[in-house]
Amino acid sequence: MMATSTNMSPCNGEMENGFCKENLSDIEENQEESDQSSQLNIGKPPRNITGMRHCISQATLAGTSVLESTTQIVPLKSSSRDDSGYVPIFRSGSYSEIGPKPNMEDEHICIDDLCKHIGASKGLPSPGAFYGVFDGHGGVDAASFTQKNLLSFIVEDSHFPPMVKRAIRNAFVKADNALADTKSLDSTSGTTALTALILGRTMLIANAGDSRAVLGKRGRAIELSKDHKPNTTSEKLRIEKLGGVIYDGYLNGQLSVARALGDWHIKGPKGSKGPLSSEPELEEVVLSEEDEFLIMGCDGLWDVMSSQYAVTIVRKELMLHNDPERCSRELVREALKRNTCDNLTVLVVCFSSDPPPRIEIPRTQRRRSISAEGLDLLKGVLSDI
Repeated sequence: MMATSTNMSPCNGEMENGFCKENLSDIEENQEESDQSSQLNIGKPPRNITGMRHCISQATLAGTSVLESTTQIVPLKSSSRDDSGYVPIFRSGSYSEIGPKPNMEDEHICIDDLCKHIGASKGLPSPGAFYGVFDGHGGVDAASFTQKNLLSFIVEDSHFPPMVKRAIRNAFVKADNALADTKSLDSTSGTTALTALILGRTMLIANAGDSRAVLGKRGRAIELSKDHKPNTTSEKLRIEKLGGVIYDGYLNGQLSVARALGDWHIKGPKGSKGPLSSEPELEEVVLSEEDEFLIMGCDGLWDVMSSQYAVTIVRKELMLHNDPERCSRELVREALKRNTCDNLTVLVVCFSSDPPPRIEIPRTQRRRSISAEGLDLLKGVLSDI
């Protein structure tokens, strides 16, 4: 990222790493203006790829050999391959179940054609798409409101689309404040929010809470979001710095997530910076041909299943029937078998109209030889049998 020159005022606030926090904020905003003016360039390489978490487990599924025998074999592609001509095709499927809970508090949204949904007046690059999972608590009010309004808050922001990251952050704040101001809503209701906004080949994941987005990349699972649990190191430090406490994994003994929209009975007055944050963490990816699908799910899925195992299931199912909705249903079914304790909502977004190809890992050719002494020994052993 190129540094942008900024006129900084004298520091009247807190210092961080030798810099004034206020000035650092100005620098970040100016850098984002520079970055986001070119972020919709189709050929731009991933900027934050090193921030992703690659997780490979030993999870395997029976029946793989049957799948492989009916699927075309292709070699693994090099990550340095030029994908400048690649254009993704979006298709998605979702599935939800109430699970063992008495009430269903999850909401979700799937928009495969964003330009058609919001109109061509915004001048968005094509193709475009938007997906979201909203895991409510304390009632469904917050999740339902956020599902209906968050996309509108993004596209109506004055910074959209040239400064889309700022527009997304502003939309999360606007949705959070609206949950406090709308009298018809229960102000004690809250929700996590996980969204994926795709413009051209650029995909932006925004997350506040413990839902998770996982990219399937030629069979590997790449986590594109962090679970905001109160007892994770980074969230614990942030919470304690702002005067919060964690009891048995719960923020202030009340909430099992460290970031959420709503929950105004915990946050206090608007504008104050408390331990419960509504600020999303963002991850940017430029899609390539190796990126096969995206899984988005609430914590009811990830509490009982690893990211890699979920990717293995989805890839196997797509090779069988190429239906993302059936893949979502299979993940929910598997989570129920594993005795999840929560509502379940899963989205599977495919980036191609074709099923994933069979992966062939080249085998190295090795020539083995035996010494004359070893050959004589072997002959002696065989003659004694």
